[in-house]
Amino acid sequence: MGMRQAMGSTWWRMRVLRIRVHRPGRVRLTGRQWMWLVVFAATTVLVAVGVGLPSPPRTVDWTAVATARSRLARLTVLDRRPAHDVGYDRDAFGPAWTDAADVRGGGNSCDTRNDILSRDLAVTARIAIESCPRAVAAGTFVSPYTGRPISFRRGRGSAAVQIDHVVPLSYAWDLGAAQWPRPRRWAFANDPSNLLAVDADSNQNKSDSEPARWMPRLRGFHCQYAIAFIRVLDGYRLPVDAPSRSVLATALATC
Repeated sequence: MGMRQAMGSTWWRMRVLRIRVHRPGRVRLTGRQWMWLVVFAATTVLVAVGVGLPSPPRTVDWTAVATARSRLARLTVLDRRPAHDVGYDRDAFGPAWTDAADVRGGGNSCDTRNDILSRDLAVTARIAIESCPRAVAAGTFVSPYTGRPISFRRGRGSAAVQIDHVVPLSYAWDLGAAQWPRPRRWAFANDPSNLLAVDADSNQNKSDSEPARWMPRLRGFHCQYAIAFIRVLDGYRLPVDAPSRSVLATALATC
């Protein structure tokens, strides 16, 4: 049932139409009834112009939430994120989207970017390219960070859809990845559990920010984002800064 129907069939009748008729053709509303009328009208306008209300959280398996809470509880906690290491080098995590990483999907003759596009998009067309015989040529998806639909077409507009590292490479570097052996860094950069197809603006705005400084614009996705972030930290034995731990715990409470 649509939002307006639901309001019309239940809420509106219960709250607004309980009025007193004083004379033919005229009605008088109480102050409380006027308040509900204003709220109803404002909500109707919001829906009509496409602003709407915040999207409700997607369904999340309670087992995943419980597991995330257990993982968060056992992470090593730092007082704050360490000062950024100016020696950070993206190349230390291997060639971008290499298929040579020892991760799920690695070595399948298709680069990591196209692996994630194939997983996250509703693919409508494919094309053979040097790095992938069945690369995504076109498709659609809804960015998990904004809830907005995006059409993808390979070419000049393909940058509208980007692949985000849930736990940023630079953040991981500052938390200890600088001391990892090369294969582990390559795996981290191409691990599907640490990757999401997202809209370009969100990816650029996030940059290398930790949860204390950036969370998805779509609040209904905060729970899933926290679960993914915690899973990667725990899987790679990385610590978490205290401010981000607090934000992640709050996000799990919304699940």
